[in-house]
Amino acid sequence: MKKSSIAGMIIIAIAICVIISTYADSSTYGSFTDARQTESELHVVGQLNKEKELFYNPVQDANYFSFYLKDNDGKECKVVFSGSKPQDFERSEQIVLTGKMIGNEFHASKILMKCPSKYTKDEVEVTEVSATTAKI
Repeated sequence: MKKSSIAGMIIIAIAICVIISTYADSSTYGSFTDARQTESELHVVGQLNKEKELFYNPVQDANYFSFYLKDNDGKECKVVFSGSKPQDFERSEQIVLTGKMIGNEFHASKILMKCPSKYTKDEVEVTEVSATTAKI
């Protein structure tokens, strides 16, 4: 075989490996209902239920944090996270969890939060620049 043929086959094999690994790492978005029906990890998007308690006691167990989340379909579920409570968690507008259902609890391996912007429209000063002053 020619060296160029061998090099081409190696490049194709590497490309196939990259595609397969990318596909294997990707997970899907769903709800708590979907999480109950599947055994694989799933992304669940929702809002924190601020009316129910958040449990985090770092003295007792620094790697146990639980709370209640209402997904985008309106279903509520207890979420258990094996890690410390994220900073400003209560202020989050939207939460994306990665994990799976174990019994009646969703066990999250990752938490991503969308927090409100610290800049509001009233606080930002808008200055207009006219065409005559903007000449350089």
